[in-house]
Amino acid sequence: MSLLKNVGTIGSLTMVSRVAGMAREMIFARVLGANAVTDAWFQAFIIPNVFRRLFAEGAFSAAFVPMFSKRLHGHEDESERGLDEAKSFSNDVLSVFLPVLIALVAIFEIAMPGVIWLLSEKPVDPETYPLAVDFARIMFPYIVLVSLVTLFTGMLNSVSRFAPGASFPIILNLVLIAALLTGEWFADNSGASIEQIAYGIAWAVTGAGLMQLAWLYYWSRVEGFRPKLLWPRITPEVKRLSIIALPAAIGGGAYQINTLVQLYFLNQLEDGAVSFMNYADRLNQLPLGIIGIALSTAILPTLSKFVGDENREGADRIQSDAIELAMLLTIPAAVALAICAEAFVIMIFQGGRFDMSDAAQTGNVLAALVLGLPAYVLVKVLVPNFYARADTKTPVIAAFISLGVFIAFNIALLDRYGVVGVAYASVIGAWINVGFLLVVLAMRGHYRVPFALLLRIARQGVAAAAMGAALLYTGALLTGWYSAGLFERLGALVVLAAAAAIVYFGLAFALGAIDRQRIVALTRKRA
Repeated sequence: MSLLKNVGTIGSLTMVSRVAGMAREMIFARVLGANAVTDAWFQAFIIPNVFRRLFAEGAFSAAFVPMFSKRLHGHEDESERGLDEAKSFSNDVLSVFLPVLIALVAIFEIAMPGVIWLLSEKPVDPETYPLAVDFARIMFPYIVLVSLVTLFTGMLNSVSRFAPGASFPIILNLVLIAALLTGEWFADNSGASIEQIAYGIAWAVTGAGLMQLAWLYYWSRVEGFRPKLLWPRITPEVKRLSIIALPAAIGGGAYQINTLVQLYFLNQLEDGAVSFMNYADRLNQLPLGIIGIALSTAILPTLSKFVGDENREGADRIQSDAIELAMLLTIPAAVALAICAEAFVIMIFQGGRFDMSDAAQTGNVLAALVLGLPAYVLVKVLVPNFYARADTKTPVIAAFISLGVFIAFNIALLDRYGVVGVAYASVIGAWINVGFLLVVLAMRGHYRVPFALLLRIARQGVAAAAMGAALLYTGALLTGWYSAGLFERLGALVVLAAAAAIVYFGLAFALGAIDRQRIVALTRKRA
């Protein structure tokens, strides 16, 4: 399997999704702005997504994909037998997984007022608190739908069919864009309020989940899988899946507790703080999603295979390739976003109900947040090395250490730096996480970063610094374009991107920051 090809498939579709997500956030900012209502909506939207990342994309994927792949490919001379075993395993998992999710939703629907109260400032705002409760109750069933989507995605990824799973987030973005534009039309023509538009968008989230499920179910059937609901049975395989997933869920819990803790601290600040962080993180998540998630998804099956075959050289090569490719793309992205933070925010979000003051505050948050972008991506790239060895405990420890650091620095920085202090705390926690994972891998003899790779990363840093200087100069010339019309903004964005790409990649090749032979090799299919 060619790593670059699979990363390209996942990354390109993820990029389409992220661009659609960016368009969604851009329209959201202009239609609703950054205020108490948007804070309530984002707070409600975060809650089901926390559980999605915890149970679906995190713990479940880490445990399910290797087990499903082993059954599917475990009988190379009897492919039909392997397919039957994999189908039986997935049906057993589905039949246990779905009732648990339904019960979880029922509990939270009842307990939602208390959940929102715990996350809110005290005393709660009598106007926005009921809104947040309503929004959360409308959107929380999304967790059931997207968890089933993740199950089908894991099945498809095991047969190297990455495109359907990488494309399903596009559906959510398109549905929400349609809901936002419809809401704006009603606001202009029948006087719909911000609150009414927000309610409509909340219902659109759940509707999009149904469409995503239908999309993945269709592709699962195309690949020969016939997911069926059976009477729930705790088979030995389902029990083993639960045992493997539990530590990953606890570890993922640390990341998601981090999200909820961040939400709690943001709620102690002025109205709009939750929205500023959301808009800034949307820009931060663009490279993180395209690079980090794509690499993490692509290398896990390959790493699992090499580790299972006790192929140390192959495992080390894949890990080094992933780190090099991640840093090659992430370091310049972080530098560009830090230097042009406010410019990017103005060009993308400013307009309508999102004014220049909102843009300035969001830009400050973004400039701080992207200092941790390489760390966020490295965590995504390093964790599969543990999962491939069925070690879900070590990332748990790393995650909880990072969480402790995050909480400590939030307490230290919140009063002085406000929402920017929350971003700094996140950055510090992420780098601590990376350091811990690298040290543990080295101490266990699983992986040590080669000196040649460190040299190339250092050269990438030099090329990125030169690119940053070019952006400072170019950005100063384009200041008047940032808040002008659509074509001027697009023109400024294209000029900045072109200047950055020419300077960075030109210098990277000249300085030897890219291993050209490995890049050529990665483009060729390997057995």
